[in-house]
Amino acid sequence: MDETPKPPLTARITKWLGLAALALAVLGPTLARYDLIGKLPGFTALLGAGALSLIAILLGLVALSIAWGKRKGGAKTALIGLIPALLVFGFLAFGASSAGKYPAIHDATTDLADPPAFEVLELRKDNLVGVETVENWRKIHAEAYPELATIIIDKPVAEVIADAEKLANARGWTVAKADPAAGRLEATAYAAWIRFQDDVVLRARPLDDGQRSEVDMRSVSRVGVGDLGYNANRVKEFLADLKGV
Repeated sequence: MDETPKPPLTARITKWLGLAALALAVLGPTLARYDLIGKLPGFTALLGAGALSLIAILLGLVALSIAWGKRKGGAKTALIGLIPALLVFGFLAFGASSAGKYPAIHDATTDLADPPAFEVLELRKDNLVGVETVENWRKIHAEAYPELATIIIDKPVAEVIADAEKLANARGWTVAKADPAAGRLEATAYAAWIRFQDDVVLRARPLDDGQRSEVDMRSVSRVGVGDLGYNANRVKEFLADLKGV
């Protein structure tokens, strides 16, 4: 009895590269999400999956052309790897195209002149990476996020901080400090599937004999240069909810 011939080598390599890319794209970020590996290694695994998927796509096209053009078989084997490779590459390509809309900064605030300072949580030592100077950061920030500004809430400072703590807990943030008397809240928020850690500080100051409050907020990524707009969006959404409480 004749044995079934093996698919061409190009088809077999495509299959395993495509499946490996999918496994790496899922496993790396998932391990990082649950802190079984570091956040950056998890993200690096995702980029590695993108490289594997690109190789699988190019090799898969060769395998298909051989299978269909020379009638040598192997199309099904190649497609087993080509389809997941296209999914991984398409996902990463979409993310890369979206990244171009955001500036390469990771520190967002409503007060560029006097950003709320961290007291319990520690501001990363390389916080100026990518911008080099505070002046550059302020310029880039002002152009990218002109809508971020101090808000006024018609409540005393202590009440504002109490409301902010409830909102932070509802979002699943880890509250490091909530001091209604001092008008301060610090917490760690999380971004994306990997759950990158971003540190947040909210500052409330009294106005009109304490009947109203001037509120500022800052959100900073612990790692990386750009943040895909996560920090600025977090500030906008949180303050909108806080004002609506």
